[in-house]
Amino acid sequence: MIDSKKMGRFIVEKRKALGLTQTQLSEKLNVSFQAISKWENGVTFPNIEILKELASVLEVTVDEILAGSEKEESGLSYSKAGIDIAYTDSIKKEMEKSLETKDPRVLNGLGPFASLYDINFPEIKDPVLVLKTEEPGSKQKLAMEYGYTESICHDMINHLVNDIIVMGAKPLAVLDCIVCGNAEKDTIKTLVKGVSDACRDNCCSLVGGETSIQPLVVDHGVYVLSSSIAGIVERSKIIDGSAIKEGDAVLAVASNGLHTNGYSLVRLLMDKKPEIKTDIVGGMTFIEQIMKPHTPYYKAVKDLFGGNSIHGMAHITGGGIEGNLCRIIPDGLSARIDLSKIRIPELFRFIRDNGSISDEEMLRTFNCGVGFMIVTSQKDKASVMKHINQTYDCCEVGTIRSGDPKVAFEGRLSWV
Repeated sequence: MIDSKKMGRFIVEKRKALGLTQTQLSEKLNVSFQAISKWENGVTFPNIEILKELASVLEVTVDEILAGSEKEESGLSYSKAGIDIAYTDSIKKEMEKSLETKDPRVLNGLGPFASLYDINFPEIKDPVLVLKTEEPGSKQKLAMEYGYTESICHDMINHLVNDIIVMGAKPLAVLDCIVCGNAEKDTIKTLVKGVSDACRDNCCSLVGGETSIQPLVVDHGVYVLSSSIAGIVERSKIIDGSAIKEGDAVLAVASNGLHTNGYSLVRLLMDKKPEIKTDIVGGMTFIEQIMKPHTPYYKAVKDLFGGNSIHGMAHITGGGIEGNLCRIIPDGLSARIDLSKIRIPELFRFIRDNGSISDEEMLRTFNCGVGFMIVTSQKDKASVMKHINQTYDCCEVGTIRSGDPKVAFEGRLSWV
């Protein structure tokens, strides 16, 4: 049990040792001096939100404030190693709000050792789980640097969901992992909220995860994100490219920019030409353009699942069109892509020109305006394009032919 009188005496002692008056301490904490007085007289406790800041000002730990005494210097403690249990517990309480869900399949919340999810789907005769893990790559470094903390969570979840829907899967549940050097409550709260909101936007639930504080491993201020998803699909309705046949049409669904790939090259370009960060590209600054969240495609394609119109889908990520579309093309067939039909956003032209990057390198590194690809029959392509165009720009860019390689480019990219 916390001894409020002992805690109060400890606060007084530490305040005076630093030469602070009650008023000066109150100004640093942005609270009234009357509140300081009440703490020091043992009348009330500092609330959990102010404890971390109070400990920082008094140059002690939260645990020491709660105990009302300094820990022995000769003894080691978790706090001295950089992890404050009282503070991390308060962070967990903040997480509870973001983990609240109306999904009846989520059977428990924050607290248990693992998450429980009901996978009884009477309407699915032969269910198959679709599993995937993802992280937002080096884009997260820029996100933390330029204040896109919540946005990067949407990048991660949108990318994650896109990777399983290419198989016709319905996204169900996500587990996230945040590894950091020090736990800043506002940042953790923003990250968990961002992941939770992104899950809702993609019709699934954040059901739990892990926040790992590693002060002796990860630098302070560094956050490393990753997440895993479980989706479900009827075995007979799995879309894996096996239905693709000669004569099928290849459709390109537009990206909104870089998505989450090619950032190592972009960061190199920014290092060489730092002035481009504020250049205007397509009505936005370069930084604003490259930090747009990864486009989510689930809502645009989900109503096409279950039929026979989609023969294959590819999420265009690292490796570009060739490196991803080849993953669904059956042996003996070749997707012939007419590069002149690709609609290239201004951002890619800007990167190409400023970096003097070849077309081959652009196609290997970036999606170049194609975030998702669909292979469909000639008779269904018009209806599929009409459906997708309600949400995102979609056009025909190629045809399936017999032969090799699995992806072959024809024509040239049009940069004008």
